[in-house]
Amino acid sequence: MEDIPYWRANVPKDQWPAECPDFLLNLSERDQQLVGQLDKDYHRLTWPEVRKVIADNQLDRFVRVPSDLRRYLEYNAQLKKEHGSVMDYVVKERLKWTDLKAKDAAPFIDPNTTDIKILYNDWPYGIDERIVHLVVWTKFELPDDPSTKELASDMRAQIDDYVDKTFCQAVPEENVIWFKNWKALKSIHSVEHFHVMLFDPDPNLIDQVTHGDIPLSRKIGGAIK
Repeated sequence: MEDIPYWRANVPKDQWPAECPDFLLNLSERDQQLVGQLDKDYHRLTWPEVRKVIADNQLDRFVRVPSDLRRYLEYNAQLKKEHGSVMDYVVKERLKWTDLKAKDAAPFIDPNTTDIKILYNDWPYGIDERIVHLVVWTKFELPDDPSTKELASDMRAQIDDYVDKTFCQAVPEENVIWFKNWKALKSIHSVEHFHVMLFDPDPNLIDQVTHGDIPLSRKIGGAIK
């Protein structure tokens, strides 16, 4: 098989760029390897594997399908040019928030709060396609325990309760799991959020909790201008 540079992987030969695109320059060695892997050789994580990754706190095992990672990097580069930063785009265009100040006295109390918004993960990881990956964005802090650098136990209990009330009334508990990324793995640092994954949920539930949201990766398809 022909040996090709990482920046040509998963691109039809008649569309190969003559040189490495700007958005793929200066990648880490790991990202170069991920982008350079062929989609056909990529293994999507199964639901049991997803649960184990989260249970073992090996969150760095969550990576995107190589061609999706390429599209993600290209689109983010475009967002930075047009909006200044990915965070600005997310806050203004995806969350439609004009400020990040929490209005509620305490988190997860008011079911109709405007301090929380549930959206699809715009660029989901390479997992079983029956798994729905959502992001719960919050205006209030999700504090870490200074001694462990992990989510504080009282906040973890509050999120457990929120996830149970929001999702587990309609989806079997064993088909729902959540996690909060390590700080080093966050792509959006200034807006608090955690992730919820659901295995094969009722589409009506997802439409209800996201208010009909559509992830960017689905909106733009394969075409990035």
